[in-house]
Amino acid sequence: MVYFVRTASERDVEQVHALLGETFHATYDPFYGAVQVQRMVDAWNSPAAVRSRILKRGGEFLVADNGKDIGGMGYAAMYPKMAKTAMLHQLYVRPSCQNEGIGRDIFAELETCFPDAEIMRVEVALKNTRALSFYERLGFSEVDRMEEWGAPNSGLPAIIMEKRLLPH
Repeated sequence: MVYFVRTASERDVEQVHALLGETFHATYDPFYGAVQVQRMVDAWNSPAAVRSRILKRGGEFLVADNGKDIGGMGYAAMYPKMAKTAMLHQLYVRPSCQNEGIGRDIFAELETCFPDAEIMRVEVALKNTRALSFYERLGFSEVDRMEEWGAPNSGLPAIIMEKRLLPH
């Protein structure tokens, strides 16, 4: 199945919400348990939260679409805490679509969307070794660690990775 990367719109909210729920459970249930993961999905990936990110000015929200289904999504925005840095907030591919280049294609588009950015930054759950390996293959390297990933008091440690972006 061929997927094309495009800008997300409000009509994608329900499919993206479903994709995030499925992907979060497949990725994080083994580490954190289904109950904790469902709390994460409800808090971070509700339809209202997805809609808000799609409509947010200054951000770039992309989906990989085959004309029927969405196989992946990515969301990044300039990072207000650091000059010339874009933050990759989310990059998730439906489990049945993984290892087909969808994540790579979404990221390739996202890294061109921020002409003023010199660095792309991402926070990855410490236990998510597949994601850490994926980002290393894209050229990211570890720059720091944090005790709380995603939300205060989450108890979820993370690795902060960065990639230097080529000038446009």
